[in-house]
Amino acid sequence: VISTDAEIVKETGQSIPLIVEQFGWDHFRGLETQMCQKVAGRDNLIIDTGGGLILKEENVRILKENGNIFWLTAEVSTIASRIAGDTQRPSLSGTKSFVEEIEGILEIRRPHYQAAADHVIPTDQASPERIADAILSRIST
Repeated sequence: VISTDAEIVKETGQSIPLIVEQFGWDHFRGLETQMCQKVAGRDNLIIDTGGGLILKEENVRILKENGNIFWLTAEVSTIASRIAGDTQRPSLSGTKSFVEEIEGILEIRRPHYQAAADHVIPTDQASPERIADAILSRIST
């Protein structure tokens, strides 16, 4: 498993909030595309991407060339509880409450997720092990 966000942090030596603060979201999205190009051609790899990576059609195309895209769905309340303590997650709006921001982001991204996904897996009530089993069952068929 490789995380595009973690690889960006490792390669740049900067946290994502710092990259966004210093250079802006467009620059960060460019780094995501570069990382996507770097890792997508590797075999036998699960790529964990940030949620905004699918906003660029180029990234979706790159990922689909050598694999499948899984959309792991969750309700807003589940997402909020999962990422509440993440200090490395920069605000996307800077003005809304945490839950309002998640709702707004999902509203914008949901059509992109739906269009990109080869497989959809609900995760609200599932353990990581059950989610992994669901993914494995879909790629082994």
